[in-house]
Amino acid sequence: MTLPADILTDPEKFKQYQDVQGQLGAALGRLIAITENYPDLKSNQNFLALQSQLEGTENRIAVARRDYIDAVRLYNTELKTFPGRLWAMFLYSGNKPMETFTAEPDKTKTPEVKF
Repeated sequence: MTLPADILTDPEKFKQYQDVQGQLGAALGRLIAITENYPDLKSNQNFLALQSQLEGTENRIAVARRDYIDAVRLYNTELKTFPGRLWAMFLYSGNKPMETFTAEPDKTKTPEVKF
């Protein structure tokens, strides 16, 4: 997924992006909860492949989120410390600190599934 560059500097658009990410996690949780009600799905090879792909997707999202948070932390720290503050003042005067991504704890928790 490619994000427009302005989403990182616009707090309102960034908040919308965070909300969409939370809704995605909730939707994946509901999908897994549905499978508890339908035991036939659990044994289906296609469903097992889907579960594996969803797990991989969740892992990739978590890694990308962690990498983004680290990059923003480093960038914001560089803008506030010496010599990065001087570089920003003289060469990149329009640069502003970026928004940090925060996910609500209840949305990052994986649903408990009993097979």
